[in-house]
Amino acid sequence: MQTHKVKKYSIIIPTLNEEQGIRDFLNALQPLREYCEIIIADAQSTDNTKLRSLPLIDQFISTPKGRAIQMNLGAAQASAEILIFLHADTYLPEQALASIQQGIASGAQWGRFDIRLIGQSAMLKVVAQMINWRSHLTGIATGDQVLFMTQQIFRQLGGFPEQALMEDIEMSKRLKKIQRPYCIKTKVNSSARRWEEFGIWQTIILMWSLRLRYFFGESPTVLARLYKQGKIRKKLLS
Repeated sequence: MQTHKVKKYSIIIPTLNEEQGIRDFLNALQPLREYCEIIIADAQSTDNTKLRSLPLIDQFISTPKGRAIQMNLGAAQASAEILIFLHADTYLPEQALASIQQGIASGAQWGRFDIRLIGQSAMLKVVAQMINWRSHLTGIATGDQVLFMTQQIFRQLGGFPEQALMEDIEMSKRLKKIQRPYCIKTKVNSSARRWEEFGIWQTIILMWSLRLRYFFGESPTVLARLYKQGKIRKKLLS
């Protein structure tokens, strides 16, 4: 009777219409599949995301829209003891699993990576450095920095708060109350496509204004509307 090896890591990937880059992204994860199960939680894509993903993953689940909802439903299907939440435009560095395991072995229950933004503008290096400095200082991480955590702490907190925006910030705040993050200085490579599409300075201003409003108690639903309006306004003016 054939038995299936229990894998130590579950990589959970929220997607929405990612057909353009999903195959290259998943191909980069294939060397890790001896140790990881790969789960895509897809928010009802209308393109070929599913078709292009299926040969390269372990599970594909269809979910309602909302990144927090997607990640929670993906995690509900995970069998491994360590959860890794990975965006579909972010690439893990070599030895990523070894770095995570080193943190877990040292007693960490959660953590994140430093980030490198990949794009044309030289300003992106400065932006990424500021993100990393801020995260080291505050203990707060963004989803682009690849949050990882044990199943135990994930369940203890009830998963990601299912809010319209800033679910990664809120999850970090809740995790930080239990333990500061294990910070891996090796960088993940994250696409700067959204920064460059919207405009780097415009994105900086928009995101800082939204974070400030969130800090002072603004509703994530209102913030999501403001975020969408900001992007629409940029398109109309360009």
